[in-house]
Amino acid sequence: MIKCILVDDEPLAISLLENHISKMGELKIVATCNNALEAYRILRGQQVDLMFLDIQMPDLNGIEFFKSLDRKPSVIFTTAHRDYAVEGFELEAVDYLLKPITFERFFRSVQRIMRKSNIFPEPDFLIFKSGGFNHKILIREILYFESFGNDLKVYFQGTSITVSKSTVSELAGLLYDKGFVRIHRSFLVNTSHITSISSQEILMGNISIPVGRSYKKEFEDFARKFLGN
Repeated sequence: MIKCILVDDEPLAISLLENHISKMGELKIVATCNNALEAYRILRGQQVDLMFLDIQMPDLNGIEFFKSLDRKPSVIFTTAHRDYAVEGFELEAVDYLLKPITFERFFRSVQRIMRKSNIFPEPDFLIFKSGGFNHKILIREILYFESFGNDLKVYFQGTSITVSKSTVSELAGLLYDKGFVRIHRSFLVNTSHITSISSQEILMGNISIPVGRSYKKEFEDFARKFLGN
């Protein structure tokens, strides 16, 4: 069980996180706070494993508050602005979530902390929200991902879905050790479904996907393994 604290000065943001967490039996909320000073008192008084921490708050912002802590729990920063992403990751945050936080993006973030904490084995599926539904897709059935700005198209056996506010970059790190390789700015592919390769493209049956110039080296490393030399 991961003990969580939610720190945000927006009641609606707290409510959304509470709703997401209610679907995850492995998480337990021990406190909710609307400012950093209140959170500081909670952290002094009890064990907290994970803190969902808003960045823009009155008096003391989330990043400065987190830096000030001597004993730091794992942290997932939440904010409506992208500007703090680099600084957030420099503090070794588990993740950096942009509001409004969708359940599938929240779920992926929680998977990271669970793997880090050895709460459960590596999951063999991902959850994406599309068309008003949460879709559970087995990783082995995913063919590839294609990026369209801030949207992502997931191609899997038989069909595809479009997911908003997700990117190839976001998934590349998560799926690197699952046999996926990024071969283009817009494409992340499941190598187990590749049937043929050349220096400029890969084939999945009759599907052709180009190899981007910036991803040649990563692709060549994979190609050597694919060819067995």
